[in-house]
Amino acid sequence: MASQGHKDMTRTHPSIYGLSRITNSLFISNGEAANNKHFLYANQITTVINVTVEVLNTYFPDIYYIHVPVTDSPASRLYDFFDPVADKIHAVELNHGRTLVHCAAGVSRSAALCIAYLMKYQGMSLANAHAWVKACRPVIRPNNGFWQQLIQYEQKLFGKTSVKMVQSPLGVIPDLYENDVRVMIAL
Repeated sequence: MASQGHKDMTRTHPSIYGLSRITNSLFISNGEAANNKHFLYANQITTVINVTVEVLNTYFPDIYYIHVPVTDSPASRLYDFFDPVADKIHAVELNHGRTLVHCAAGVSRSAALCIAYLMKYQGMSLANAHAWVKACRPVIRPNNGFWQQLIQYEQKLFGKTSVKMVQSPLGVIPDLYENDVRVMIAL
């Protein structure tokens, strides 16, 4: 009975519990969904990129696995993986495959890597890439360290930035979150 309730929840909130589609060939999820054989095969995933130190993948036939051992800490160097992971996602797409990028919750590490991919290969600004991924998976929220690295990456790619870190009543945050903070403080 309990598993039936979880099944209903999966159907009701696929962007949180299942795989969220970012592009025709790129998906994002949490670790649990990334180990769900049905989700992987139903979405024709050919490559899984695990961006954790804490989630072990179940290896399924015909799926290629990559491990990016990064903790969800503002001090972690995710920047070093922006280019290699974006390049891999692009190569999989060129070969008509589909990539799933996941971390533990599908909120911070995997979101930052999907955003970096959209900047590099879709030419999106950081602000637009974040808005796109957030529209596809509303729960995303890269940690502040990853934001700073994404801003640095945008500067490298385009010679300018569309997001800046600003002081708020909750500490330093990306300026994209200023309205959210105002609403939270007002409540």
